[in-house]
Amino acid sequence: MPKQNDKCVTFLRKLVRKKVFTDDTLERTDLHRCLTTFDLVNLGVGSCICNGIYIVVGEVARNTAGPAVLLSFLVAGLASAVAAMCYAEFASRVPRAGSAYVYSYVTVGEFMAFVIGWNLLLEYIIGTASSARAWSMYFNSLIDDSIKDFFREYVPIHVYGFSAYLDFFSFGITLLMTALLAVGVRESARFNNIFTVINLLVIAYVVICGLFKAHLHNWELPPSQIPTHGAGDGGFFPYGISGMMAGAATCFYAYVGFDCIATTGEESKDPGKTIPVSIVSALVIIFVSYCSVAAVVTLMCPYYLIDVDTPVPFVFQYVGWDVARYIIAVGAICGLSTSLLGSMFPLPRVLYAMGSDGLIFRCMANISPRFKTPFIGTVTSGVFAGVLAMIFNMKELIEMMSIGTLLAYTLVAISVLILRYETDENLPNASNKKDITDSKLAQDEPFKLRHLVFPAACGEPTNTTATVTKSCVGVLYVVIIAFCTAVTFCDDALESREAWSVLLVVVLGVLVLLVLFCITRQPQNTTTLNFQVPCIPYVPAFSCLVNTYLMFKLNFLTWLRFGIWLIIGLLVYFLYGLKNATMNTYTEKEGSGGSDDKQGDHSSFPCRSTDTNSDADRYDSIGDTTP
Repeated sequence: MPKQNDKCVTFLRKLVRKKVFTDDTLERTDLHRCLTTFDLVNLGVGSCICNGIYIVVGEVARNTAGPAVLLSFLVAGLASAVAAMCYAEFASRVPRAGSAYVYSYVTVGEFMAFVIGWNLLLEYIIGTASSARAWSMYFNSLIDDSIKDFFREYVPIHVYGFSAYLDFFSFGITLLMTALLAVGVRESARFNNIFTVINLLVIAYVVICGLFKAHLHNWELPPSQIPTHGAGDGGFFPYGISGMMAGAATCFYAYVGFDCIATTGEESKDPGKTIPVSIVSALVIIFVSYCSVAAVVTLMCPYYLIDVDTPVPFVFQYVGWDVARYIIAVGAICGLSTSLLGSMFPLPRVLYAMGSDGLIFRCMANISPRFKTPFIGTVTSGVFAGVLAMIFNMKELIEMMSIGTLLAYTLVAISVLILRYETDENLPNASNKKDITDSKLAQDEPFKLRHLVFPAACGEPTNTTATVTKSCVGVLYVVIIAFCTAVTFCDDALESREAWSVLLVVVLGVLVLLVLFCITRQPQNTTTLNFQVPCIPYVPAFSCLVNTYLMFKLNFLTWLRFGIWLIIGLLVYFLYGLKNATMNTYTEKEGSGGSDDKQGDHSSFPCRSTDTNSDADRYDSIGDTTP
């Protein structure tokens, strides 16, 4: 029995072991550091801005929210803004390739890091596939669906949940972009910069010219003027507040992509400063563009007439400006190209980070000595995404991507919350650690209930206060889940103002505030970063709340597909990753007494491969901070 207990303890310790970086580790990379702030802003803008303007605005305006699509973009943008701030703080703290995967690894441990990394793969794969599919759809609309009709006739698919035909055109576009990414980061950045600037100029043309044909009457349509059955009740909220919020869950897809900037930690110049600035700047540009175009489109044309596939060209044709179709086509093609490139760019970087850590196949971390890119990961991910683009419809792709992204955003927010109340010795960046004096260690004491309001220490956090905060964060998220469940499944009762539903939501809301109050009573870490999330703990908590609510608004089939993807990931981790993880080297060394340092020897553990398969050439500075 004792031996079995030891095995269980060892197994659990592996699941929560954490990665630690030193200054030397953060600076060293096999990738090419060449991206400037301008490049990163364009990467974020280019990966996002096309999806909402040329795709999502038509779908949501016509079928989900009506003119309230403007507010749907506003809600989704707010959720993305708070998530962006959390990403920016982590990018300042740990400027490494891998985005939320690396952030989770240094904060909550290996198992959750793998889950988030696996979800990020889903996000970027589906993002690539949906962008390729959108490129194909839009190009087809310009040539009267000639390619679409050809494939539908000769390679149809008669399976529910799949595309009506095999779209080999979108598959070919994906392979073309894969080749561009594989040959070098600098070349890809130049292509992205040029096409993003052209797209922004076209968007400015759409907004300025569209205002001349805007009619406020289209936001005030009475029910008697709605000829289409099932098109809502007219007005600004034809589908009600619930429809507007459901539209926000779909509009959130349009903001997905800014986090690709966070994956460039090993390819950008001075990442601790440039990445936070680029994330915030890109999101501001994206938000203004979406809201402007959504307002103009719904003011130019009644919402129930808007074409779902090509909304922007349609509204200009509707008002008699046919020439605008060709100008918009240029912007759309440029935008869809940068969106596809932006979706593909972070995918091999996450594969590179996970492969370096041994949680997935190490060949994914191989760097091409000629191009300085993760060549195998780029090609593999590009082919896989191309296949998905070929067999799935846009709607299924969009919803599958949103759920993985929302979960990743949620864990990043939780991680920021935990680290801001963590002790110096447990921060991920070893350079931030201060000398731990005996007097500070003496402040640690067993937990007592009064510590929730009156902390065990004042000023600097201790192990006791950090543990209290982690416990409160866990309780906070459980209450948030309960709150979102109540709001989602009692929405009809809430709209009718039934007493029981209002009371339930108020009680859960008060519980959220009480837990947040307990967190605010604990001492924060005073480490200074280039960017820090303001209003801790409220901003990360709000991010968790909004992201969780939007996940609840997704349909059952989306959750089912996500569950299947997650099961596949768990099999990969427990059958391969757990046995081959780089951190096993430290675990074995610690078990044999090879290190006297609690944090581990930060100079002798394999982490990544370059162009060789020898473990002797794979070194990084990581350590196990398992309690």
